[in-house]
Amino acid sequence: MNKKPVAKRTIVFFLVPNFTMLPFSAAVETLRIANRMLGHEAYQWRLCSVDGQKVYSSSGIGLEAKTSLADERRNLTGEARPNMVLICSGIYVEDFRNKSVNAYLREVYNRGIAVGSLCTGAHVLAQAGLLNGKRCAIHWENLPGFAEAFPQADVHADLFEIDGNIYTCAGGTASLDMVLHFIRQDFGENLVNRVCEQHLTDRVRSASDRQRLPLRARLGVQNSKVLSIIEIMENNLAEPLSLVDIADKAGLSRRQIERLFRQEMGRSPARYYLEIRLDRARHLLVQSSMPVVEVAVACGFVSASHFSKCYRELYGRSPQQERADRKQLATTPSVNGAVM
Repeated sequence: MNKKPVAKRTIVFFLVPNFTMLPFSAAVETLRIANRMLGHEAYQWRLCSVDGQKVYSSSGIGLEAKTSLADERRNLTGEARPNMVLICSGIYVEDFRNKSVNAYLREVYNRGIAVGSLCTGAHVLAQAGLLNGKRCAIHWENLPGFAEAFPQADVHADLFEIDGNIYTCAGGTASLDMVLHFIRQDFGENLVNRVCEQHLTDRVRSASDRQRLPLRARLGVQNSKVLSIIEIMENNLAEPLSLVDIADKAGLSRRQIERLFRQEMGRSPARYYLEIRLDRARHLLVQSSMPVVEVAVACGFVSASHFSKCYRELYGRSPQQERADRKQLATTPSVNGAVM
């Protein structure tokens, strides 16, 4: 008599309010399809929330949790012990702070169980102290604020990262790539290819594939010299370079750079540099709790007053108003779970 196949992995998806549905569903559907291709439940999963109640995603869709945090802490020593715990979060993750969750994650990790995150869940892992000295990934939009809040973490704009027993991914469809990675580890390339065919996915991206479109596609700029200058600017936001320094690095004269930017970008290089620094500042204001003066310093401004003046000129509001609007949005009552 054949024995029933044993589950290869049992995964707990811990849902944080306002989690992003796409990376969660991409991960679960990939596991489901793998089971279908194998003909048995090699992968099992369950949903968990702090209190075991329904959790609403950022799109307003609520999911029923099967277990609570207390249940899962008891499961660590029983037959329901998982092989992996994945934190699923999304917008406003910076506002989620729970000491019991942090303690649970540390206990999970110390018991040799894999822990990981989808989308912005690296914030929760970092709050638990699990990413100190660890290589990790997070969505590019959240990366500046995360790097400022958790300087001990080795964060990268990769699709996903695996450092020992810690799995982190940038969200979106990157969770598909990370799940396919451990399906390959468990069952080999043939199963991965069959799952991809079901997904209508023509390739599996590697961990180090870029999250964002290349500059050429993102900006609609074809001039390689302009693109190399913009790359220099983006790599030097906290301590802005002078146009002379940029010219030296690019191997061009100051006049050549001025002319190229007028032709390709419709504004001066100094103006463009200011705009991308302010764009980073906006991400920090919206996605971190850093004081405004620290945001100013992190984006290369010598004074908070100069920063506020430039910010207001570009966005029509002060940094303080930007922060206040973000807080109001995060605490606004929801309708059917969707933030209004």
